[in-house]
Amino acid sequence: MFIVFLVSGQYMDKFHNHLEGMEDGVRLLYRTRHIFILMASLIHIGFGLYHETRMGQWQRLIQTLGSSLLVIGTFLLVIAFMNEPRNRDLATPYTHWGMYAILLGMASHWLSGLKQKKNKSKTLS
Repeated sequence: MFIVFLVSGQYMDKFHNHLEGMEDGVRLLYRTRHIFILMASLIHIGFGLYHETRMGQWQRLIQTLGSSLLVIGTFLLVIAFMNEPRNRDLATPYTHWGMYAILLGMASHWLSGLKQKKNKSKTLS
């Protein structure tokens, strides 16, 4: 995803003259969607560095759901970069649902680790 972030920056530079002379609303949509792709890629990098498969069956299920939501949300943000700046009414449906998917994905990962953290703290006592 970080490579997609770099490619989207090159796209804005090469095909849109680094967004010079573009309407403010459209330029804002390109730039914010570009930054959202960066955010999603950093989330994936962070999870890749610290990922631990949960021990319990329901924790693994919630964790898998969370990872799936993160991938779906990231995919929606890439679609948003490609499509939303063309919307004349500045509608942002892909970003809207992509951000909700990422939020739910992060919450699922947090939820999947709750019981495990409680068990770790009991073990340390």
